[in-house]
Amino acid sequence: MRRAVKTGLPPSSQPLEFATLADGILYTAQVPVRPDNTVEPGDTTAQVERTLSNLKMTVEAAGGTLDDVTQVLVYLTGPEHVAPMNEVWKRVFNQPYPQRATAIVAGLVRPGIVIEIVATAHVGG
Repeated sequence: MRRAVKTGLPPSSQPLEFATLADGILYTAQVPVRPDNTVEPGDTTAQVERTLSNLKMTVEAAGGTLDDVTQVLVYLTGPEHVAPMNEVWKRVFNQPYPQRATAIVAGLVRPGIVIEIVATAHVGG
């Protein structure tokens, strides 16, 4: 049975949870939203840093660490965002890195967002 993880992020206006936990597996999707529910302003680096900071906060709220993240799907709105994302990625995650797929998409649901990630983490024994 799944349960919602209280992440500390502002609640979504959509019928969804930012994170759920079932049988020790965390499922989450993150965007560069700030605590006041605004989109992180600035360049790709700032948005990636905010998104991964939200992921870290979410994984920790579920009882894990970023080392528990096993797989990530990254959506970017253009190929020019890949290099800055990789630079932040190397600072945030330890090796071995989580398995990752990256897709370039025409747009994301919230205007101004250049990144969205879907992540899975094993946080339970």
